[in-house]
Amino acid sequence: MKIKIEVDETALESEVVIRCAGLTKEVQLIQQALSEIAAGNQRFIFYKGETEYYIELNEILFFETDDGIISVHTAKDVYHTKLKLYELEERLPGYFMRVSKSAILNVDKIYSMTRNLSTCLVEFTKSHKQVYVSRYYFKPLKEKIEEMRMRR
Repeated sequence: MKIKIEVDETALESEVVIRCAGLTKEVQLIQQALSEIAAGNQRFIFYKGETEYYIELNEILFFETDDGIISVHTAKDVYHTKLKLYELEERLPGYFMRVSKSAILNVDKIYSMTRNLSTCLVEFTKSHKQVYVSRYYFKPLKEKIEEMRMRR
């Protein structure tokens, strides 16, 4: 595989073009990785009271809903969003995953998982915060973690 970078000082934005003979698994992984990098720098608008905050997605540990309010958790703070969980699920990059009816978490931020009979407790890097993963989502979460490990 050849990698070529062309600098064009007149370009208004960066563009990545992948030229290939066919859409192989390797090409799909490269495209997915580039999309996730671009999305990781993407900022969403979150709220605390009347104040708007612009937080990068890679700072978010998890989203959870309680009584119709969607909380956005970072290691040190909690914000709110006007988006629904299903809307977030559609917009978030691949390193986010739904793990219950009420939560979506950032797989990259998982520090540990403790499993019991009906649920799994997830703890996050550099935070005291925790999320429960339902039994239905445990196996897909393990597969996602393994898939992400293999890519790196």
